[in-house]
Amino acid sequence: MTISPPDEHFPSPPDYAPFKAGPFRLSMGLMPLDLKDWIEPDTQCTVELKEKERLLTERHDEVFAALPEAAPSSAEALALLVEYLPSRFPELYKRSGNQLDNLATGQRWEIHTTPLHPLDLAGRLVQEDLCLMQRQAHTQVYHLVGASLCFPTRWRLADKIGQPLNTIHAPIPGYAEQLATTMDKFFDRLKVEKPVWRLNWSLMDDPTLFQPTRAGRKRADITPENAGDTLWLRIERQTLRRLPHTLDILFTIRVHVRPLAQLATQPDRAAQLAAALRTLPQPVRRYKNLPLFMEAALTWLDRAAENGERKTTPPSNGPTT
Repeated sequence: MTISPPDEHFPSPPDYAPFKAGPFRLSMGLMPLDLKDWIEPDTQCTVELKEKERLLTERHDEVFAALPEAAPSSAEALALLVEYLPSRFPELYKRSGNQLDNLATGQRWEIHTTPLHPLDLAGRLVQEDLCLMQRQAHTQVYHLVGASLCFPTRWRLADKIGQPLNTIHAPIPGYAEQLATTMDKFFDRLKVEKPVWRLNWSLMDDPTLFQPTRAGRKRADITPENAGDTLWLRIERQTLRRLPHTLDILFTIRVHVRPLAQLATQPDRAAQLAAALRTLPQPVRRYKNLPLFMEAALTWLDRAAENGERKTTPPSNGPTT
């Protein structure tokens, strides 16, 4: 059963810019999260939720997986969302007994009688992807036990499900040496009452949200002249919170994609991104696939920064006599 979508406007997407100039340092970059800001629906909500439905219909085994041990925390995650969404966003979600109406997409869900896995249903309610991490008795470390992952940034759920933190993050250059111990300790110490969030960024040659595989060929067609229109900033807003009953960790990933061309009107950010790209170590550049179009991107960013600087510099009146 469907209902009419709302007339109200969604909030605009946040204008995140997590890239910074200065020496590169691999870090978690965690910030305290106010739970009223846990989920961030915006103007892309209807489009992205419909894309999730398509992927979950056509490629379900690629974008959803849950081990048996994820059942309790999956139910808890769904219960939290069902309580949170209509309370925080009453213009977008409406709860009536067993029914939850998603006013953005016109969908109506039977919460307790749905044939869907609870984590599967939870993932269909929000733009965020949802991952569940659980401490395993046999390893004493956290493993990925369930995920609704429709918008991966070049990693495959089938490769990660059931794996521990270190294996999941193994492809990241420097992770084992610089971050693994810190990450393990953080997961052990994360408190229910102290959720956190973080941002990361990528520069990509494809705006597609569902990107489970890595690109591999140099993009000779991307030039300093067209880089603004052919490259895309992909920013992930991630939250981590310990579930109060199961004590598993729920990890949300919200992907924001926007054309690099937007930085043409933000010269300071263009300069920051160029500086950040230049400080990345070569292994990190390769991991992010940047060598495929790095030179064109840097030239475009430098020009955007210089053009902005010229526009903000007061004109000279010439010499006086």
